[in-house]
Amino acid sequence: MTNPAPGPTGQTTESQHSNAERMLGTVGVANRAAGATESRSASRMWWDADADDYQTEHGSFLGDTEFVWCPERLREREARLLGDVDGSHVLEVGCGAASCSRWLATRGARPVGLDISGGMLGHALAGNERSGVHVPVVQASADMLPFASDSFDIACSAFGGVPFVADSGAVMREVARTLRPGGWWVFAVTHPIRWVFPDDPGPEGLTAVGSYFDRSPYVEINGTGKATYVEHHRTLGDYVTQLDDAGFRLRGLVEPEWPDDLTETWGQWSPLRGRTLPGTAIFRCELVA
Repeated sequence: MTNPAPGPTGQTTESQHSNAERMLGTVGVANRAAGATESRSASRMWWDADADDYQTEHGSFLGDTEFVWCPERLREREARLLGDVDGSHVLEVGCGAASCSRWLATRGARPVGLDISGGMLGHALAGNERSGVHVPVVQASADMLPFASDSFDIACSAFGGVPFVADSGAVMREVARTLRPGGWWVFAVTHPIRWVFPDDPGPEGLTAVGSYFDRSPYVEINGTGKATYVEHHRTLGDYVTQLDDAGFRLRGLVEPEWPDDLTETWGQWSPLRGRTLPGTAIFRCELVA
């Protein structure tokens, strides 16, 4: 699971991402488009630079052999969104440190973790060694999957890949290509309604400041104007249309509620906002084409 870093309004905190921003020379936010190549480059650079800090901050929450879907702490062992995975070939898109893939392996699945960042995959290999659960990992972009058609029974993504590519429709098509007929594609993203609000876990994050229908990406840049972080916004309708075009049928949309006993704040996610606004959207889709 790799969650969005600065987020759509870029209100980061000193403790969260300052090291990555210094390493990449980030100086501000640009109001402009970002294409496929630039988005891939920015994601690779950002997650390489932020990988160590990300694991330091969130590693204990995610665990080495646990499948956590979102900051609301929804776990696959409770939600069972993937169904019975025993014996299934599973692709985890945007695997980060591959905790989800290792959990799947403990349930009898044959997972492969994919991530664009070599830095994050380094943590995946370290997690393999710590846990003794070894899963293969591949470095590639979510919109250019290096696998043969009909390779997997299930594909999943806990905040990985989908929001960071310029064309998420390409991700849907690539996942559909690599899944076998009847396969499942379940992915979690920041709930699109969050793009309307400031990226602030406090009271200011409850006041709408933007348009839900403004699909301009969030782009951070360095001193030469090169993108150092890119995140793309799509509406719920955009995702449903892309899924339908790729041959999927939406079988469920989960909007996890904030647990009463969860007091931890994670970036823009907090108990205050979680009681008021959905923070995560999880799409559960079946390939029927």
